[in-house]
Amino acid sequence: MLDFPGTPGTLTGFVLRILQCVFAAGSIASMATSIGFYNFTAFCYVIASMGLQVTWSLMLALLDAYALVRKKMLHNPILVSLFVVGDWVTATLSLAAASASGGVAVLFFSDLGHCSFGKECRKFQISVVLAFLSWITVTISALIMLWILAAV
Repeated sequence: MLDFPGTPGTLTGFVLRILQCVFAAGSIASMATSIGFYNFTAFCYVIASMGLQVTWSLMLALLDAYALVRKKMLHNPILVSLFVVGDWVTATLSLAAASASGGVAVLFFSDLGHCSFGKECRKFQISVVLAFLSWITVTISALIMLWILAAV
């Protein structure tokens, strides 16, 4: 029951963590290379949240890589509890950041009818999309971790 895709120490779990890290890093890169993002709290929050996501996902990806090399399963109840808490915290923060920055982007494009920042608006939109993709992947991990915790 604990050998389904996405569990810690499996190749799919490793790929899921790498995707989380790549999407979060892409969101940071897209937002940080735009001029004037610091004028909006939501955009600063998405950078902070995605920074935490990159750190968490990279740490767990390295742990998954170690487990793959050593051919070990990471189903220790204490370790799984740590994964559950970390995944749910980062998932909540990622959703809040993506939603807040998405709200600002919708305000610019839909409500105001145009974005006065020119090319920077596309970078804002790309960052928001990547933040949501990162949230989707971390939520999948969080649900898998919760399932494993219930089974352990």
